Amino acid sequence: MAVKQQFQSFEDLLAGASGPVLVDFYATWCGPCQMMAGILTTVSSQLKGQLKIVKIDTDKYPQIASQHRIAALPTLVLFKAGQPVDRIEGVLPADQLVAQLQPHLG
Repeated sequence: MAVKQQFQSFEDLLAGASGPVLVDFYATWCGPCQMMAGILTTVSSQLKGQLKIVKIDTDKYPQIASQHRIAALPTLVLFKAGQPVDRIEGVLPADQLVAQLQPHLG
């Protein structure tokens, strides 16, 4: 299950993570983002314990979105040790998303 979190800073969130963090940049009005939410639930259960999924509403945190040059929604960014290592724009089926994330995990 993706966690909606309140945090002091995005950097703190990333720094405090023990493993990879997949950040879902979304907006409530974005149709594809709604589709992605269901896909992420599937991915989360398939990759249980291997990564943390965090959702960031770009309307609430525009400064984080611009800092990471988020142009399209949804955009997923995978962070390892606080650094972005992969970026996925648009909706991907769960199996393709898992396949793309797998090399960065474990």
